[in-house]
Formats: sequence, C-alpha cells, structure tokens
Amino acid sequence: MLSAPSTEVVRATLPVIGAAIGDITPVFYRRMFAAHPELERDLFNRGNQAQGDQQRALAGAIAAYASLLVAEGGPNARGVLARIAHKHASLGITEDQYAIVHEHLFAAIVEVLGEAVTPEVAAAWDEVYWHMAHDLIEIERGLYAEAGVAPGDVWRALVVTRRVQESPDTVSFVLATPDGSALPPARPGQYVSVQVELPDGAHQIRQYSLTRVPEPGAVGISVKAVPAGRTDEGIVPAGEVSTFLHANVFEGDELAVSAPFGELTLTDGESPLVLVSAGIGITPMIGFLHHLSRTGSERRVLVLHADRSPARHAHRAELNDLVEALPGASLRRWYEDLGVRAADPTLRSGLIDLADVELPDGADAYLCGPLPFMAGVRAALVERGVAADRIHYEVFGPDRELAS
Repeated sequence: MLSAPSTEVVRATLPVIGAAIGDITPVFYRRMFAAHPELERDLFNRGNQAQGDQQRALAGAIAAYASLLVAEGGPNARGVLARIAHKHASLGITEDQYAIVHEHLFAAIVEVLGEAVTPEVAAAWDEVYWHMAHDLIEIERGLYAEAGVAPGDVWRALVVTRRVQESPDTVSFVLATPDGSALPPARPGQYVSVQVELPDGAHQIRQYSLTRVPEPGAVGISVKAVPAGRTDEGIVPAGEVSTFLHANVFEGDELAVSAPFGELTLTDGESPLVLVSAGIGITPMIGFLHHLSRTGSERRVLVLHADRSPARHAHRAELNDLVEALPGASLRRWYEDLGVRAADPTLRSGLIDLADVELPDGADAYLCGPLPFMAGVRAALVERGVAADRIHYEVFGPDRELAS
C-alpha cells in the first residue's frame, strides 16, 4: 500500500497528472531512447513507437494503476498488471531496466509539468512508480521461474522445419529444436516472442500465438504480413518483422524464439466454450482446438470466425478439420466477400452478427482479433447474458483494455 501522505497527494494530483500523462510519455521515450538508443533498436517495437501506440498504452497503464492504488475499497491494483508482466517476460525484461525507466520518466514529468511538481508531489508519484515496478518485478520473477529460466534468459535458437502459405498474406511456420530435444511446456493460448535481425542491424521482436503447443519438440506460429496503410493520424508503415519473415525465412533457417508466455489460456473443466475470432485472430483458437482434439475433449465448443473472404481466411481447411473431429464442436463463419458459394447454413455474408446465434449457457468466451471487433463482440455477449468475467481476450500490440 501507499503511505497515507502519498495516497492523499496522489489522489489530489491524479486529475492533473492523469490529464498530462499523454504529453509526458512521448517526452519520456524521447529522453530514454536518446540516452539508450539500443532499447529502441533492439527491444521496443519501432512501428508502435512511430504510430504512438506504445506511448498511449504506457499512459493508460500508469493512470489505471494509480487510480486503483488510491481508490477506497476498489479492486487490487496489481490485477491490471498481469498482461503487461507476461509481455515483459516474453521480451526478457530484467529488474535493472526499471531504474532506467524511472530516471527518464520522472525527468519527463518535470519537463512537462515544471513547477507543479513540488517535492511532495515528486515523492508521492515516485512511490507510485516503485510500487508498480515492484509488483511487476515480482510477477515476472514468478513467470521466469515457472518457465524454468533465469530472469531475462528466455531465448533459444529454433529451426524452421516447415513453412506453409496459409493465405495470400499469412504464412505458418513449424519451429523445432536443432537436436530434437523437448521445448518448455506451453498452455493453449500462449504466445512466443520472435526476434529477427533486420537489414539495418536492429533486433526487433514481435509476439505470435502458438497454433500448437510442443508436440513433441516443435511449435507452430502464423505470421500475417502487415502492409503499409493510412489512418486519420497519417501513414502507417509496413510491419518490419512480418515483412522480413515472409520474404526471408524458410525451411532450415534459425530464429531466436522465447519461452512461451501469455495469460489467455484455456479454462479447465467441462464448461462450454465460445471461440470468437477475426482475421489472424484465428491463431490462438487453432491452438485451443488442437489441444481439445489431442486430449479427447467432449466439451461443447461453438467456433465463430469472421474474415474478409474465404480466400483470405488463414487456416480455413485446418479449422474445418479440427471442428469436425470434435464431437461437441460447431462452426459458423462470416465473410465480407462471400463470393458465389453453394448454400451452407454455417456461412454468412457480411460482418459478424450474434443476434441469431444460440449461445450455450454457462460458457467461457474467448475473443481474438482487431480491437473494434472484440469490443463489439464483447458488448454483444454481455447483452446476451454472458458474464463479463467469463469473457477473455487477447490483444495484439500494446496492451489496451476493451472495457472497464
């Protein structure tokens, strides 16, 4: 807990600090990368930095944590950190790096807010930062221990044993240890980080859901090429790592791959499952279905998937086969461009619509896809009576919540 004096100061200054966090975080990253260019080159996602996504995510996390920390009778502030801690562990973040963040974050706060940062305000928010940092360090220490690795020592070289073009813009890879030895255990729904060396010498890292857990000594991932585009905020560059993997990585090549992490894991038990995905969000669902098939599950499983067209639906045939192999599973699909297809009651044209979908009672729902898609589906599920605490989701990119 925060000390009583700090709690009062943080509570009083939270509106001002919270309103300024969005201005503080860009200054923080600018300062930190100027002092430590290797962090921008070899650790942080340069694409997210260029678009401002990482800055917004950090601002939101700090504000949410501080709000919960000083709330009276509210939920445990540590509860908002699990997803961040898993991401940090997958990157190999170590305890000493928190001091670097602290130095440049507080310099940025002073630069933006100036004289408003009195010694009392600085001390109170310093306590907030280290409270958050120590919570993260403790969670990450546990994740490293669970993975059987020393803190930060998450990387190993894996060999590509198979590459398949799953759709025009998606490639899947099967990765195995060079000597055939076993890989660390993974739970269905987890992801690994993949690190590549780009032509300019940068070592960039991205996360990819496991489409299958080690079985034996091999894992599967799928990578969608991220094209350049345009948003209201300007031009979005093509994905550096996805483009590199598509153009340069084939059977026999090695990749640096982390131990598996991620909190979106399948619940044990016999409760029904509703798996809802869009586009490349199919990947953790494929991992779930492989696990259910391998364990002979008889759980009721409703699989709902939306995509641009059948041709762009990665893992389309594999999804059909997995659903057919499970006695309690059924599949519904929506395509924006369905094309000319024979009548099929499991196919719909247009965007996903849950209005006429019969949802099983007491189900756990899992969502993966673009944020607007998941927000819409989550709202529809809640409206249909699915308890909010039984709706789980995976976010690609910087962490953001779908709803409070």
